[in-house]
Amino acid sequence: MTRPRRILITSALPYINGIKHLGNLAGSMLPADVYARTMRLLGHDVTYICATDEHGTPAELAAQAMQIPVQQYCDEQYAIQRKAGEGFNLSFDWFGRSSRPANHALTQHFAQVLEARGLIEERTSKQVYSVDDGRFLPDRYVEGTCPHCGFEKARGDQCDNCGRLLDPIDLIDPYSSVSGSKNIEIRDTKHLYLLQEKSQDEIRAWVNRKGANWPSLAVSIANKWLDEGLIARAITRDLSWGVEVIGTDGKVRPGYEDKVFYVWFDAPIGYIAATQEWAEATGGDWESLWRTDKGADETEYVQFMGKDNVAFHTVSFPVTLLGSGEPWKTVDKLKAFNWVTWYGGKFSTSNKRGVFMDQALDLLPADYWRWYLIANSPEGSDAAFTWEGFQAAVNSDLANVLGNFVNRITKYCVSKFDGKVPDGGEPGEAEAWITAELSERLPRLIDYYEAMEFRKAAAETRAIWAAGNEYLTKAEPWVKYKSDVDAAAVGVRTGLNLAALFGILALPIIPETGARILDALGIPQEHWNFNFRSPEAVLNALPVGLAITPPDVLFQKIEDEQVAAWTEQFGGGDAA
Repeated sequence: MTRPRRILITSALPYINGIKHLGNLAGSMLPADVYARTMRLLGHDVTYICATDEHGTPAELAAQAMQIPVQQYCDEQYAIQRKAGEGFNLSFDWFGRSSRPANHALTQHFAQVLEARGLIEERTSKQVYSVDDGRFLPDRYVEGTCPHCGFEKARGDQCDNCGRLLDPIDLIDPYSSVSGSKNIEIRDTKHLYLLQEKSQDEIRAWVNRKGANWPSLAVSIANKWLDEGLIARAITRDLSWGVEVIGTDGKVRPGYEDKVFYVWFDAPIGYIAATQEWAEATGGDWESLWRTDKGADETEYVQFMGKDNVAFHTVSFPVTLLGSGEPWKTVDKLKAFNWVTWYGGKFSTSNKRGVFMDQALDLLPADYWRWYLIANSPEGSDAAFTWEGFQAAVNSDLANVLGNFVNRITKYCVSKFDGKVPDGGEPGEAEAWITAELSERLPRLIDYYEAMEFRKAAAETRAIWAAGNEYLTKAEPWVKYKSDVDAAAVGVRTGLNLAALFGILALPIIPETGARILDALGIPQEHWNFNFRSPEAVLNALPVGLAITPPDVLFQKIEDEQVAAWTEQFGGGDAA
């Protein structure tokens, strides 16, 4: 086996305002978890870090609507999101918070260092002020018509139709998305600006170097920003909730008493801060993951995110890290995803479109959803969620192909061989066939996981399960038992070893199910790994005489009546 690698994994920080929908889950946290689980099964040293992104206007407004302090709101929402992540078995090594002191201190540090290096300057700018709301409006809370494509619901920071970055004062017929008021003024306000244009050449060279390990989606988005030319972006906002703007004297910067750092400046820094929290809590070494002068050059840093977050991770955050002049680790592999769509539109937290993580777990166990979302991962293009597609995947892949195989072979072992792995018999043509299948398919499966091609990994996993069913058809142990018990024993023994393999292969995507299979077969956890020495070894891994117990039914099929009820409850199909 090759030397274990040290791998740092981060997934885009879920925003604090409300439970996340299945699109959020599929676009960052779930594939990051599947990758982390796989790398651990391959014997690598994995640290998977995430956190809630808690600053900014949406949190303020949500707390205001609930008439509670914003800190209390974030505390409550953090607990809800943490519980949902645990419900989906997301194997974070640490799930932190951007509002914690470590992130405040690091954000202020980066700002001071960048300013000292000439990459931050104070400017007076014009910003939208809503008279009726009594506040300056952050970019995303100004809406209007895009001056480039005419889209009538463009936000002040970006047009979702044409993808262009915008300045809110350029919108046609702007209005406050908080109140709908058009009683707005353009007023002067002072802010700190990150001079990204000074790093244009450095970032271009960095993207050219690192982009070889990124999907084309991520590279194209980064190059689009670079081709349009990087511009100075404000990194402070007129808000009260967030990281204070502290000067080198340790006091609030004069004139910034009612301002904080922009959430998109402090949120990515939260990856580092959350890793520091993890180290403090566990005794881990955060510097070997983040500081190249402390060994981080030997760390593989892998990021997972939806396509709307790519630009910030391929331009703005690298400007911060590289611009500091300090030895910070930058991303090596960046996996970007398209969107999971919901009957012609996007899943949406603000519009409550689609199914949300807590709702999904009320309907069915996590593995049902995990399988479908990974098997239909939005990699090459957007992927449509449909109730009918979900039903078909669960019933075919999970209930029929995997569940039926495990159920048949374990129950037959109990019925005819006293629930113990049988001895006797010699391998024949059927065993030679499944050995050849595994010789081809197992290495390919590992290659797909290494390449972070999750759709292909799920398809290959299913193909291996299907090959097991075909093996039983070829081996026919129940037919052979009538005339040759030893020949039947070969088929049952091989089938039980395949069931063990299938349980191990299930662990990254459907971990609860994988554990149930392996526990039923009496396999200790120290043997739950992807160390497949050879197909022959895989097919003879279980010791003869090992007692096994058939698990309960692994998956209940989804009935048409359930689909109809869910369609009525959540929308979709004819009810959309």
